[in-house]
Amino acid sequence: MSTEMQFSSNYSDLSNSSGVDAGFQFEFYCQRCNDRWRTRFEPYRSGQASGWVQKGASLFGGLLGSASSVLNGVAEAGWHSARDEAFTNAVAAGKQHFNRCGDCHRYVCGPCFDSANGLCFNCAPNVNVAITQARAQGEVSGAREQAQAEGYARGTQREVTQAMQLVCPQCRTETHGAKFCPECGHKTAQQVACTSCSTALEPGTKFCTECGTRQP
Repeated sequence: MSTEMQFSSNYSDLSNSSGVDAGFQFEFYCQRCNDRWRTRFEPYRSGQASGWVQKGASLFGGLLGSASSVLNGVAEAGWHSARDEAFTNAVAAGKQHFNRCGDCHRYVCGPCFDSANGLCFNCAPNVNVAITQARAQGEVSGAREQAQAEGYARGTQREVTQAMQLVCPQCRTETHGAKFCPECGHKTAQQVACTSCSTALEPGTKFCTECGTRQP
């Protein structure tokens, strides 16, 4: 008979099968906010014993090497059943920290779960939170529209026909259209536009070089 696999996609297996730090540990996480809960480390004695003997064998060899091979085989043989038992216990403990949503079936932590409806807050959003979010979004939208209107009003008053030298020809610093370079003080060449055809002209030009119109 098959059994349901709970917490099958929202956990990490931190267990080690061999070595002096052999043991079982699992980390579960909320599938909404990603907060995590980790089980206490449970040592795997057979694997640890094999690890210590292996350390001794690497130093002294001989009989310890043979004993290491035997213990390693014993540890490997019992690992899978011991790991399954440890995981079963971890799932039972994890149920105390996570809830399964009745709609999307994801496992979520307590703060992400509406216990009254049996749903996560993705499937059943908190009304007060939604109202606050909508109010903040509306305020941002209104402020953005007001700022755009203010910017448009300022833009209509800007001089846009005069060409500007944006890089200083002396030191290559960006001038942002200033009359003098902010780095070396060099005077930038401010061009003007023909009042008739908008051709760029040097300051002081009396007649447009493109259409011949007299300039003011």
